[in-house]
Order: sequence, then structure tokens, then C-alpha cells
Amino acid sequence: MGLCLSLDDKSTLKRRLSKRIMNRSAADGGGGNRWRRNRSSRKEEKLIEERAVAAASLFQQQRLNGGGTAPFDRSASVRYPSGNLRRNQALPRSSSSRARSLADPLLHPQQFINQDTKLHDLENSHFVLVHGGGFGAWCWYKTIALLEEAGYHVAAVDLSGSGSHFFNANSVKSLSQYVKPLTDYLENLTDGEKVILVGHDFGGVCISYAMELFPSKVSKAVFIAAAMLTNGQSALDMFSQKVESNDLMQEAQVFHYANGNNQSPTSVDIDKSLLRDLLFNRSPAKDVALASVSMRPVPFSPVLEKLSLSETNYGSIRRFYIETLEDNAIPVALQEYMINESPPERVFRLKGADHSPFFSKPQSLNKLLVEISNIP
Repeated sequence: MGLCLSLDDKSTLKRRLSKRIMNRSAADGGGGNRWRRNRSSRKEEKLIEERAVAAASLFQQQRLNGGGTAPFDRSASVRYPSGNLRRNQALPRSSSSRARSLADPLLHPQQFINQDTKLHDLENSHFVLVHGGGFGAWCWYKTIALLEEAGYHVAAVDLSGSGSHFFNANSVKSLSQYVKPLTDYLENLTDGEKVILVGHDFGGVCISYAMELFPSKVSKAVFIAAAMLTNGQSALDMFSQKVESNDLMQEAQVFHYANGNNQSPTSVDIDKSLLRDLLFNRSPAKDVALASVSMRPVPFSPVLEKLSLSETNYGSIRRFYIETLEDNAIPVALQEYMINESPPERVFRLKGADHSPFFSKPQSLNKLLVEISNIP
């Protein structure tokens, strides 16, 4: 419970405590033994007085700083008001030292939700985030925080051999093995529960595979700069459409041959010296540093595997695509090629976003995800 004392109350508090001590002394008849017995009580009262005065001083300082008359908050965390911000009220600022672009304003997550619509009334309030090749669940940390603060339930999975999933990427032999953490998650959903699947990069192939297996458990699918394939295509088929002209991608790829150099590659990695230029050309330095110590090789066998997608299952799920316009890994031309080959319900464009918009444009990305969740 907070103390609400002004400085004017301190003298009153002292007088009351002094009078209480004098009354007790008089009631004891001034006896020496009783006086000694009361010394501990007086010490306690003195301590209470000191604490109250300190609290009053702190409270008065908060009032002078614009803290109002409410009890002071003992929490060290920063708190923001819920609901829409009042007219002319300043928006909370990011702790990042990087100047924020006007194209990616920092908004309170609750502003993204129609205040007349309760979250539990939405068709879906449960996001499942699927990372791209080499990434892990760690890459979604900003998106998770923003969506959860807005009231959504969010899960991010580590695919086999990725993130904190301790498995050798060179030992992943199939797409089903690579996607197993995701399919296990969907399989364990309660009856009737649906989720919004979000896939980035090669994660687009992974959510497509899961959509074919569990169409009744997916309400919507969001592809973020992701491989959105057609029936019978592999990721290699799709990426080879434009990769010849992407010199940076070819230069950055490092293939591993765990079964011998005369065999097919078992995994592919990204040259760490080219990470920023290829994947994070618009991202903050601290996120690039995180990625440089967290990214792992991508199993190669799933990249070669052709998807079997049906209109009955995969085709029954609403799809949305988010283009990243400053993407050096999957250029806009390739993204639009995939969109034209298999048109989704709607296409959104993130200006100023590199291949990793969860780092370079987290607020704008969050706004689009919430908007998609609210599309009736």
C-alpha cells in the first residue's frame, strides 16, 4: 500500500507520535521499569516516523515531477496507460538510440485494436510464429512482446536443428522431420481451437506443409518475405527463379558436406561477415549482434523437397502476404513472382523493411499482424 503524505503532514505526524508517547508514559506513572520497557516501543515509533517522513518526501518529489496525487508505484518497470492514448498525449518513446523513421512510428499496442471489439470475440487471438532458415524462435522477441501486450496469445517454435532445438542440422533428412516441432504443436491444440500461422523466409514452406496437414486448425496464414510455393514446387525451385541475379546471396552461402564432398550438401550456412548486408541492412546493430551468435545452418534436404498442396486443405485457408521492400535476400521481384503465381487474399507492403522486419520494422509489422487478425 502506498503512503500519501504531503510535507505539511510531517509536523502533524510528529506531534501525534510525541503526544502518544507522553500519554503512555503518564499512564505508566513515570515508573523507571515501565520507562525501560517502553524504550523498545519508542524506538519502533521513531522508526515508523522516519519511514513516514521519507515516504512523504519521496511522494512530494513525485508531485513536483508531475506524478499527481496517486500513491507512488514501487515497481521499477515502466508502465503505459491501457486503451487509446488521450488527444495530444505524447507517445511512449523507444529505448533504442537509433532514430526512428516516421514510416515506423512507435505506438502503444492497444492502439492497434478496435476498442469496440473484445479480443476474445475475434475469430482468432492465437498467433504461432515460424522462423526462417537459420533463424530461431529468438528472432521474434519484439513481435512476441508487442502481440502479448496487446492481449494476444503467442507461440514461437524452434524447428529441428534451429534456435534452442539441440539437433544437428546435417542430420535432418526430410521436411517432415524439420517441421515436426510445429506439427506437434498444432496436433496438441484443443478441439476446435484455431491459430494464425505466420511464416518468414523458409518458414513459408513450413507453414504451407502444416496447413496441408491441419487445415481445420489454421484460420489464416501470413507469409512475411516468405517462400509461398505452389503444388509440386520445392523451395529450391522457387529461389532459383531469381537467385542467379542475386550475387550477394551466392557469395554469402556456405555449404556443408557432412556425407563427403562428392555427395549432396547436408546444410547451408550464411557467411557471418555478410549477414548484415544480406539479411539485416536496415536492422539495429544490437539485433545484428544477436543474430550473429544465434543463427545456425539450414538443413538442405527440406529445401529440395517438393510440396504436395491440395485445394481442399491448403487451398481452403486464407492467405496474406507481407512484402519487405528493402530486402536483399528475397528481392521484391521474387516476392511478387510468388504472389502472382499463387495470389493470396491480400498483399501488404512494408516500406523500409529489410529481410528481417521483426528487427527493422517491428511496430509496423505488429500493426499489420493485428490488422490481419481483425479482417472478418
